[in-house]
Amino acid sequence: MKHWIIAALCVFSLAGCSSEYIISTTDGQMLTSDGKPQLDEDTGMIEFTDSEGRKQQIPQSSVKQMLER
Repeated sequence: MKHWIIAALCVFSLAGCSSEYIISTTDGQMLTSDGKPQLDEDTGMIEFTDSEGRKQQIPQSSVKQMLER
Protein backbone atom coordinates (compact mmCIF):
# COMPACT_ATOMS: atom_id res chain seq x y z
CA MET A 1 0.00 0.00 0.00
CA LYS A 2 2.84 2.40 0.82
CA HIS A 3 4.39 1.92 -2.62
CA TRP A 4 1.16 3.02 -4.30
CA ILE A 5 1.01 6.23 -2.24
CA ILE A 6 4.63 7.07 -2.98
CA ALA A 7 4.12 6.43 -6.71
CA ALA A 8 1.02 8.65 -6.74
CA LEU A 9 2.89 11.48 -5.00
CA CYS A 10 5.71 11.25 -7.54
CA VAL A 11 3.30 11.42 -10.47
CA PHE A 12 1.47 14.44 -9.05
CA SER A 13 4.70 16.28 -8.22
CA LEU A 14 5.99 15.77 -11.79
CA ALA A 15 2.70 16.89 -13.31
CA GLY A 16 3.17 20.34 -11.83
CA CYS A 17 6.54 20.84 -13.51
CA SER A 18 6.54 22.56 -16.85
CA SER A 19 9.43 23.78 -18.87
CA GLU A 20 9.99 27.35 -19.91
CA TYR A 21 10.98 28.01 -23.51
CA ILE A 22 12.60 31.06 -25.07
CA ILE A 23 11.44 31.76 -28.62
CA SER A 24 13.78 33.89 -30.71
CA THR A 25 12.10 35.56 -33.70
CA THR A 26 13.58 36.68 -37.00
CA ASP A 27 13.00 40.32 -36.05
CA GLY A 28 15.02 39.98 -32.81
CA GLN A 29 12.26 39.51 -30.22
CA MET A 30 12.78 37.10 -27.34
CA LEU A 31 9.46 35.61 -26.21
CA THR A 32 9.04 33.44 -23.12
CA SER A 33 6.56 30.58 -23.11
CA ASP A 34 5.26 28.66 -20.13
CA GLY A 35 5.36 25.11 -21.45
CA LYS A 36 6.35 23.73 -24.84
CA PRO A 37 5.06 25.69 -27.85
CA GLN A 38 2.89 23.70 -30.27
CA LEU A 39 2.58 23.96 -34.05
CA ASP A 40 -0.94 24.28 -35.44
CA GLU A 41 -0.43 22.52 -38.77
CA ASP A 42 -3.69 23.87 -40.20
CA THR A 43 -2.66 27.52 -39.81
CA GLY A 44 1.14 27.24 -39.68
CA MET A 45 1.17 29.20 -36.41
CA ILE A 46 3.18 28.44 -33.29
CA GLU A 47 0.85 28.53 -30.28
CA PHE A 48 2.09 29.06 -26.74
CA THR A 49 1.12 30.48 -23.37
CA ASP A 50 3.28 33.41 -22.37
CA SER A 51 4.71 33.97 -18.89
CA GLU A 52 1.61 36.01 -17.94
CA GLY A 53 -0.77 33.19 -18.85
CA ARG A 54 -2.04 34.65 -22.15
CA LYS A 55 -2.43 32.49 -25.27
CA GLN A 56 -0.20 33.74 -28.09
CA GLN A 57 0.34 32.79 -31.73
CA ILE A 58 3.13 33.70 -34.11
CA PRO A 59 3.81 32.49 -37.65
CA GLN A 60 6.19 29.55 -37.86
CA SER A 61 8.18 31.47 -40.48
CA SER A 62 8.92 34.17 -37.86
CA VAL A 63 10.56 31.73 -35.43
CA LYS A 64 14.33 31.64 -35.65
CA GLN A 65 15.02 29.38 -32.67
CA MET A 66 13.32 27.77 -29.65
CA LEU A 67 15.35 26.91 -26.58
CA GLU A 68 14.24 25.04 -23.48
CA ARG A 69 15.28 26.89 -20.39
